Amino acid sequence: MSTAISTPDPVDRLSALLERFRVRAHLFHAGPLCGVTHFAAEPGRAFLHVLRRGEMRVTHPARSGAPRRLVVSEPTLLFYPQPLAHDFHNAPVDGSDFVCATLDFDGGAQHPLVQALPPLVTLPVAALPDIEHTLALLFAETERVRCGQRLLANRLFEVLLLQTLRHLLDHAGDHGVQAGLLCGLAHPKLARALTQMHERPGEPWSLAALATAAGMSRSSFAAEFRAQLGTTPAEYLLRWRVSLAQTMLRDGASVKAASDALGYASAAAFSRAFTQAVGQSPRAWLALSAEA
Repeated sequence: MSTAISTPDPVDRLSALLERFRVRAHLFHAGPLCGVTHFAAEPGRAFLHVLRRGEMRVTHPARSGAPRRLVVSEPTLLFYPQPLAHDFHNAPVDGSDFVCATLDFDGGAQHPLVQALPPLVTLPVAALPDIEHTLALLFAETERVRCGQRLLANRLFEVLLLQTLRHLLDHAGDHGVQAGLLCGLAHPKLARALTQMHERPGEPWSLAALATAAGMSRSSFAAEFRAQLGTTPAEYLLRWRVSLAQTMLRDGASVKAASDALGYASAAAFSRAFTQAVGQSPRAWLALSAEA
């Protein structure tokens, strides 16, 4: 996919996603890193690093989807949305200056944005003029200890992530983003229908209603949706509802409450749809999830 949308788009494509599937950042390092630093892959955990100054070599395991070896020689943001082991190799004398945070996505690997992103996103800071003020505040907070420093730094990393996602939406085709949610949200017409589904999952969405939201004919909408997201609108809506249901069930909601909130005629109809998507009934899935 090489879709890159540069025209203004008034649709808020991220708020509904990140309100329902939150991301929490935790600062864990600020300052130089010397020698070799290993970052292990942990289920459900992502990393966001900012190289402030210096130069380094980054290595990844074979067949990870990321380059085996990468040299970074300018201020750069390195975003690992998925669990991926990586090593930073720095000059043992000078080192390189970093701020680093872990990111915990609600739902882990099932978070819609995690599934939509490549294993590694590398962005030179110079290519992201909108983050200049955020980085200035972040660096200022990490240079000396003050009251609430860690809390404020965590929030600034979350702002930085949101600004990064905005950039990726506007330049999806430039960063290895294949067919999927990010390509759909980068499409000026499909984004309208997707945002409607995200904001109002309990509505009785038909193909005609979604096509109208996108401002397209039904046939054009269905074809373009499959081309950009690699699935049909009905299949995407089912997966979105099931993802929301899983969050609700984990948080203690009943099957009946999840069914009502997501627009199903009955708990039995909801259970059938859930089983179709997951391969297990809601109660069986919840029991296994609790054991895990």
